[in-house]
Amino acid sequence: MSAVPHLRHPRWLLLALLGLLTACAARAPLPQIEPTLPQPLQLHLQVDIDGQAQDWLLVIQREGQSLRWLLFDPLGVPLARQSLRDGSWHADGLLPPNPRARELFAALLFALTPSAQLTQAYPDRLQVSGNQRRLQQGGAVRWQVEQLDTNTFTLRIGDERYRARLLEQRQ
Repeated sequence: MSAVPHLRHPRWLLLALLGLLTACAARAPLPQIEPTLPQPLQLHLQVDIDGQAQDWLLVIQREGQSLRWLLFDPLGVPLARQSLRDGSWHADGLLPPNPRARELFAALLFALTPSAQLTQAYPDRLQVSGNQRRLQQGGAVRWQVEQLDTNTFTLRIGDERYRARLLEQRQ
């Protein structure tokens, strides 16, 4: 008798494959081409979580073939660190994987993509109207960006709303 008899049943195999496909489908969409972003880039993010206003600092910088994303609280404590390399996210440092941060980073990449590169980076899922852009997925809006001025925009991810402001770069 096998030590794991329940794995012999096709139903369990089907459920395992279905779970794997669901996990893959839930991944945040990434652009088909990597957009050109000024480097390094710093953003001040404001978000309301459970009625509490949160302020964060996001730093995006190129390191070799990777685009490194570092999210900090106001005291400089790292909240998330990820590298975007070869079209996928990779853990950076000792922080555990953070799917919510990956979703935020992917949405911010969409928001920061220059207008001239949007159609090539996000074909078939993009809607642009005036100062707004949306990314469609499965017939619904996954992300919505509204450009408020040259350096400020709002980002909606589901029920969460972020306000992002580009910080001046010091040379």
